Amino acid sequence: MVDDVEKRGSDDGEYRRAALYVVCVVGVAALVFAAVNVWAANRGACAQAHTHLCDTPAESAVVIGPSVILLLGGIGAFVRTYQRWRDGYSWRTWQGAGWFLFILMTAYLAIGAGTIAA
Repeated sequence: MVDDVEKRGSDDGEYRRAALYVVCVVGVAALVFAAVNVWAANRGACAQAHTHLCDTPAESAVVIGPSVILLLGGIGAFVRTYQRWRDGYSWRTWQGAGWFLFILMTAYLAIGAGTIAA
């Protein structure tokens, strides 16, 4: 078992894997954002409007879609954190990845909710 007080944990390439995981999750969230925007822009309900976010379903989809991807990515990083900790390996990089994805999700939700409310 790893002594949690000791901060000299070996990395053994986990930083690279965790960083790649975060980049992939953010990339998938960006693709979902683009797909939802294309869907919202091509809806019949928004044909006469000057914006592609003309009604509640379009606004909700643009805010919730990428947020769900970031949430699931953060949960996945925390599951990996637990697995690494349980097996006695260095787990701190995965915990950082999970918190980064959760903070990114919260910021995206705050900005999206502020945009919808305005």
